[in-house]
Amino acid sequence: MSGIALDLAGVRKSFGKTEIIRGLDLSIGRGERHAIIGPNGAGKSTLFNLITGRFPVSQGTIKLHGKDLAGLAPYEINRLGLSRSFQITNIFPRMSVLENVRCALLWPQGFRYSFWHLVSRQKALNEAAEQLLESINLTHRREIPAGLLSYAEQRALEIGITIAGGADVIMLDEPTAGMSHSETDYIVNLIREVTAGKTLIMVEHDMGVVFDLSDRISVLVYGEIIATDAPALVRANPKVQEAYLGAALEEEQSA
Repeated sequence: MSGIALDLAGVRKSFGKTEIIRGLDLSIGRGERHAIIGPNGAGKSTLFNLITGRFPVSQGTIKLHGKDLAGLAPYEINRLGLSRSFQITNIFPRMSVLENVRCALLWPQGFRYSFWHLVSRQKALNEAAEQLLESINLTHRREIPAGLLSYAEQRALEIGITIAGGADVIMLDEPTAGMSHSETDYIVNLIREVTAGKTLIMVEHDMGVVFDLSDRISVLVYGEIIATDAPALVRANPKVQEAYLGAALEEEQSA
C-alpha cells in the first residue's frame, strides 16, 4: 500500500490556558504500524481524542485519506474508515459474545436504523459474525455473556468490535494494559493477524509490544513529538533515552 492514511499539521489543543498538544506534525502511511509512546501526561490520549473527533482541535488540521476531519462527529469519522478502542474495555457485558459482535456489524451490513428485522434470521449478518469470532479466536465462547470472559478475551472482543466495521485505520489505546506475559503474547499475535494490510496506530506502554509490532514509533513529550523513526533508531536516539525510553525500559526490566 502507498500514500498517507493520516496527516496532522500544526495541531494544537488547549483547555483554557493550558496547552496540551503544541504544534504537532505527523504523517502515517497506509498500511503502516505506528506506535505513539511517551510519559504519562504527554498528551497521548488527548491526541487520540483529537483524531477521532471527541475533542475539536484548537488549531491545525487532521486529514484522513486527504479529507479534513474538522467539525466531524466521531461516528462520521468512523464511517470514513477510522475505528478505535479505548483504555477501558467497552463491551456489553450481559449480552453474549456473539451478540456483541453482531451489534457491531449491523451498520456495515446495511441495517442502518431498521427496527423490523430479526437479526437472528439474517444469514449474511450471522455468517459475518461467525467469521469475525473465528478471526479473534472466540468461536468457542460465542454463547456466554461477554462479562464472563477473561480480561484478555474481553480485550480481544473489543478489538473484534473495533475492526467489525471494516475500517482501514485502526487505533488501539493501551491494548495490552494490565495483562500477564501470556495474555500479552495472545493479544499481540491477534493484533498482528487482524490488522494485516490495515493502518495501525497504537498507544502502548509495554516497550516489548511497541518494538515487536511497530514499523515506526513517534515519541510524544509534553505535547510535542521529539522523534519519529524506525524502532531501532528511536531506541538509540539520545533525546528519546533522556526524555523517556531509558526510564521506561528500566521500569519494565525491574517489573
